[in-house]
Amino acid sequence: MIEVKNISKVFNRHKKNEVIAVNNADFCVKNGEIFGLLGPNGAGKTTTLRMISTILKPTSGNVVVNGDSVIKESEMVRKHIGFLTGETKLYDRLTVRETLSYFGRLYGIEETTLNRRIDELLFMFELIAVKDKRIADLSDGMKQKVSLGRTIIHNPPNLIFDEPLTGLDIFARKEVTNFMKGAREQDKCIIFSTHVMSEAEELCDRIAIIHRGKILEVGEKEMLKRKFNCRTLEEVFIHLVKS
Repeated sequence: MIEVKNISKVFNRHKKNEVIAVNNADFCVKNGEIFGLLGPNGAGKTTTLRMISTILKPTSGNVVVNGDSVIKESEMVRKHIGFLTGETKLYDRLTVRETLSYFGRLYGIEETTLNRRIDELLFMFELIAVKDKRIADLSDGMKQKVSLGRTIIHNPPNLIFDEPLTGLDIFARKEVTNFMKGAREQDKCIIFSTHVMSEAEELCDRIAIIHRGKILEVGEKEMLKRKFNCRTLEEVFIHLVKS
């Protein structure tokens, strides 16, 4: 479980160009669900996810992941999360297998266990045929599958996906969405950010709509549609932003 407790992030604090990127965001994500963070580019989605992932420290508030605070127990939090972003970079000179091995060792996974886990991921993402190819020689879709494997090499219970479908072809997109649906069935706790309403419609159980750093509404998709008498999430979003 991930509990986001009134977190805010202010850049250039107490200066003329102060920016409030996230303003008192508050929500809870349960095991066995895909929770969507839905909003346009620049809404504060990535900043929120980076605070949850311990990359950024909240200016105020706190996040608790599996009982551990991102402020006081950040190292423990990192062991229990996998964070995938469209900006994730891989080392071009490493092969697929070397990449997975490298990140597995960073998590301190014992060698025999790591080799077994790498074999599982190569099979899961249909990477066996390219396991000895360098990252530089892979397609964008293949690179995203390697990034996904790197993200879950330590089999974390909490998964955070920041716009993971951006730029993917239809086949790679299907791989990633199928993985998320399977992870939900395995009782994982999943946060998925997107600005594409159709992606949220397809994948998410509950959503938080964020705009200009503020959470405008949280709830199940169908509940929000009924509440605001809308047919789609896009209509819900437009209604909330214009209110």
